[in-house]
Amino acid sequence: QVQLVESGGGLVQAGGSLRLSCAASGHTFSSYAMAWFRQAPGKEREFVAAISRAAVTKSYADSVKGRFTISRDNDDNTVYLEMNSLKPEDTAVYYCAAGSIVIMRFVYWGQGTQVTVSS
Repeated sequence: QVQLVESGGGLVQAGGSLRLSCAASGHTFSSYAMAWFRQAPGKEREFVAAISRAAVTKSYADSVKGRFTISRDNDDNTVYLEMNSLKPEDTAVYYCAAGSIVIMRFVYWGQGTQVTVSS
């Protein structure tokens, strides 16, 4: 069982930056690939970025490639999402998740943190 708690969301102007954090409980953090997803109002949840267990493999949605960076600290049981050059269309609730990057199946989810980008 892994419990995930996101933080770092907030209100930012277009072009600004935010850094999201996701703290995981338990001693098995390094056993899981980690990912960030987001859900905007009235839209389905969508993939944002993922990172393998040892941070060797990273994957990004085309919409955030070059602007967002995913990283993790296995000693601190934390995964991060650095978001730069934010756009109003990045406004959403951001969720972190734990699972498998190979089959892109994530079984543990956090409660989400709101990111709002004003124009």
